[in-house]
Amino acid sequence: MSIRLQIEKREAAVLAPAATLSARSCGRVWSEPECEIRTAFQRDRDRIIHSKAFRRLKDKTQVFLVAHGDHYRTRLTHSLEVAQIARTIAKALRLNEDLTEAIALGHDLGHTPFGHSGEDALDHEVPGGFRHAEQGLRVVDLLEQGDPRRPGLNLTHEVRDGIAAHGGGGSPLTPEGRLVQLCDRVAYINHDIDDALRGGIIRPDELPPAPLKALGHRHSERIHTMVKDIIHSTQDGKVRMSDPVARACRELREFLFERVYANSEAKEEEVKAKAVVVSLYRLYRDKPSLLEAEMAGRPGDSPARAACDHVAGMTDRYAIATYTRHFLPLPWRR
Repeated sequence: MSIRLQIEKREAAVLAPAATLSARSCGRVWSEPECEIRTAFQRDRDRIIHSKAFRRLKDKTQVFLVAHGDHYRTRLTHSLEVAQIARTIAKALRLNEDLTEAIALGHDLGHTPFGHSGEDALDHEVPGGFRHAEQGLRVVDLLEQGDPRRPGLNLTHEVRDGIAAHGGGGSPLTPEGRLVQLCDRVAYINHDIDDALRGGIIRPDELPPAPLKALGHRHSERIHTMVKDIIHSTQDGKVRMSDPVARACRELREFLFERVYANSEAKEEEVKAKAVVVSLYRLYRDKPSLLEAEMAGRPGDSPARAACDHVAGMTDRYAIATYTRHFLPLPWRR
């Protein structure tokens, strides 16, 4: 019996009835031989980690644009925190940890440079709008190249569903996907408070007292409270928070939108960031030959689609450098 089959046998014996078993995956778009060692969801996790889109997350904004300091979260560290929190809960609930981890690590692959500022900019420019969850599915289905014989990473249906649905546009089909959707919020509420305090955007005494009383006054206390609450509130695969903890989370989220996401000093560069994204998108849309010289597009894509894919995939640093090259005068050299 192969190692993979042994793992699948253990899953069937140990995981909860509502958990998603690797052996019962709905499969991939392209059929391929099974691995002797890894389950289908383990292979998906590895493909995501080794993808270029995943590596680029290290230089994509989480909240604070061009933050000075080494300790602010990026889109990559956010994804790692979501994966850690979600795996802890998945283990306690006897859900499939490998599926949970794969969805968590891949859930933000479609994010733009400059965080939600870049997403908003493209949403107003791209025909039909732009949503990073949908772009994430496009990344793993078409833009990444795992096998030269076909486009995309050829991930399982369950991982693709979790990536596409995590942004609130729908409910994931698996309990593991719904868990990641919830843990995404657990992670960003807590680490965005931590980063805002570190950056002096807010003071500890300005945090709303009611949710702190319910969740805890320290970063680790709040995460522990939320994790424990999800574990104890989830029944029969229906992943949820209790009403009091969910209400406290909403209050903290509303506070963050009011004081950090929309009206803080750290967001003052947002107008410039949006201008960079819009300018680059329009440049490549209107001059497809320029895009072809810098990046091999997909045959048959419209100029608007190709421009969107290119700009959405940029890191903050690359977007600024590219904008500088195309729109700012450079020193003349003989």
